[in-house]
Amino acid sequence: MKTLADYHGEYMDHLRSLNFSAYTIRQSRYCAGVFIRWLDERQRVGEPDRLRAKHLQAWQQELSKKTNPTGRPLKPRSINKYVETVNGLLKHLAKTGVVSQQMASVLQYVKEPFLLPGNILTHDSMTRLLRVVSTETPDGYRLRTMLEVLYSSGIRVAELLGLDIGAVDFKNATAKVLGKGRKERVVPIGKTALQYLESYIRAIRAVSAGPDQPSLFVDSSGRRFPYYTFRRQIKACARKAGISIEVTPHTFRRSCATELLRGGANMYHVKELLGHESLETLKHYAKLTITDLKVTHEKCHPREQEERTAQGD
Repeated sequence: MKTLADYHGEYMDHLRSLNFSAYTIRQSRYCAGVFIRWLDERQRVGEPDRLRAKHLQAWQQELSKKTNPTGRPLKPRSINKYVETVNGLLKHLAKTGVVSQQMASVLQYVKEPFLLPGNILTHDSMTRLLRVVSTETPDGYRLRTMLEVLYSSGIRVAELLGLDIGAVDFKNATAKVLGKGRKERVVPIGKTALQYLESYIRAIRAVSAGPDQPSLFVDSSGRRFPYYTFRRQIKACARKAGISIEVTPHTFRRSCATELLRGGANMYHVKELLGHESLETLKHYAKLTITDLKVTHEKCHPREQEERTAQGD
């Protein structure tokens, strides 16, 4: 009899056949894999015909107690990633008649509080972080190039690592990226990032990548650059720069969007740049400081305008 682990493997093949992103498949491999191992080790459930609602309810309780590598409780968003992934697997198994339809509706999403994002860097802090990256070595120059492109374009880390060499249009200063739902869009790349890209391609990538490798960013072995290595390098740079907040690849996306909005960019244009479906999503990026609010208040409130007029008389 096939085990849940066997069906999970087939499910990931199914996701690949539908052109789901590498990120989604990686998430399924990890999150659903943790769930399946827990079922086997803690509940002695290895085959789908033994799965019951009580096991899923126990897993929901387990998620509420689960901690991250630093020992802190999982954030609601992280819990919901597990729920989303496991539900995806269970819905697929229910659709194919392996488990009952009931199994796909037991796990519940937890409510996520709306919080203004905290891991955003000001332009000064971002500049400080970028400057600690040594460009004297091929690895350092590649990292600086990747960070410059992230900060300049606001693309997702999966989009950055998924870029192919032919995606960059130096003449028009743009790049074609493949976003969520396999949707393509064209994003602008700033002059500084383009200069780094041009030098990286000519002097570093040309040495590392083989003639049949389409990836823009490759490691020293000539393979597409791995996410976890990139994330680890970013964290090391943040520590070296003396930045106290947690810095991840997504920090660059949020920081780019926030600076654009703070600088007066049209929200529709920023939405298109980020590849969002609606303007509503920008509320997660439009973090205004009290200084921003005071400037706006003084500039726009009619009472403040009266005060300036009176002082000018």
